[in-house]
Amino acid sequence: MSKYQTIDGMSYALEQEKARKNRSKWIIIGCVVGVLVLAAIGTAVGVVVSKNNSNNKSSSSSSSSSNSGKGSNSGNSSTGGNSGDPSNFTKDPALHQAFYGMAYTPEGALIEFGCTNTLENTIRDIQLISQLTKRIRLYGADCNQTAQVLEAIVQTKVDMEVFTGIYVVADDHDAYLRQRDLIKGAIETYGTKHIAGVTVGNEFMLNVTDVNSGVGLEGAAILLADIEDTKQMLADMNLDKHIPVGNSDAGSFFATSVLEAVEYGLSNVHAWFANTTAEGAAPWVFDFFQESNLTPAAALPNKPAMYIAETGWPTKSSDVANANNGGSDASEANLQVFLDTFVCQANDQGVHYFFFEMFDEEWKDIKFGGVEGWWGLFNKDRTLKNVKIPDCISP
Repeated sequence: MSKYQTIDGMSYALEQEKARKNRSKWIIIGCVVGVLVLAAIGTAVGVVVSKNNSNNKSSSSSSSSSNSGKGSNSGNSSTGGNSGDPSNFTKDPALHQAFYGMAYTPEGALIEFGCTNTLENTIRDIQLISQLTKRIRLYGADCNQTAQVLEAIVQTKVDMEVFTGIYVVADDHDAYLRQRDLIKGAIETYGTKHIAGVTVGNEFMLNVTDVNSGVGLEGAAILLADIEDTKQMLADMNLDKHIPVGNSDAGSFFATSVLEAVEYGLSNVHAWFANTTAEGAAPWVFDFFQESNLTPAAALPNKPAMYIAETGWPTKSSDVANANNGGSDASEANLQVFLDTFVCQANDQGVHYFFFEMFDEEWKDIKFGGVEGWWGLFNKDRTLKNVKIPDCISP
């Protein structure tokens, strides 16, 4: 148990987070297989997106896909857009910028599925996301995600900043190097205007082992080496503005040595896995984040800024066994409860968060079942679920 784990109900949540390790490990294995297949058929190519060329290659990795091994980083070409001008799009009157930030992965941006993401679809998504928030977080850089998202922002001319991501794989340093170089290329092409930070690692300590074990210390050493390398890469670029480097992990699994080395931490805080009711979820998230993340971070010499990287409520389960967490059902009605009790309060309290997540992700349902694929505010087809966006406006 983490030394920061002091909230009632966290023992169960911690066990749930540990169970998610196996899920991520299977993603790693699947990605390796996908990469080997792609390499075998000679499709391992890297693409740098031109700033003014809308016929971009697509980009990215996904939140849970540790894209290990060398593989194709190109998505499908697309001239994309809306009526020839992506910046001229119809706004939905039901949407407004209520959210501080949104967790997002471009559709099809997984190496194991062949990087099927397209610029056209990413433009469509950025048009929609920009009506809800000015900030998004990405999870990785394979499939050329960073450049594709930045190109979509340029073409849509929306006000948005991106926390880019590098998904670190314990036994595959090439995966880190590949993603680092993709982010470097994207910054060289698009500049720093829309870059809010580079996040090195996502749930890495959770996937490795408990933070205070011997293996946990080895895992922290891997992260620290990659974090320092990313800092050096950015320093060597002589950029026109400072880009902070951070780390993301499950709320109870941050290594102190890692937090001491970064400028920000992104913490996954899910009340669903702590058996809370929908009505009790928002207070639980606030309490946990304060005691497990904000307070400990404030006591560190570098005082890293802390964000909630993921928080939300699932709307469905693919099987009956997981349709209720012991407190409340996975349902649109309970998502509405969480929206109503979390979003505006977080905005008022100055809590920086990324709502999890923008869209349902079918691949997670196929691979894991349960509630895994059903955390989106929107359905897979990009239609809003049967919920109302809270009335407040995010700072």
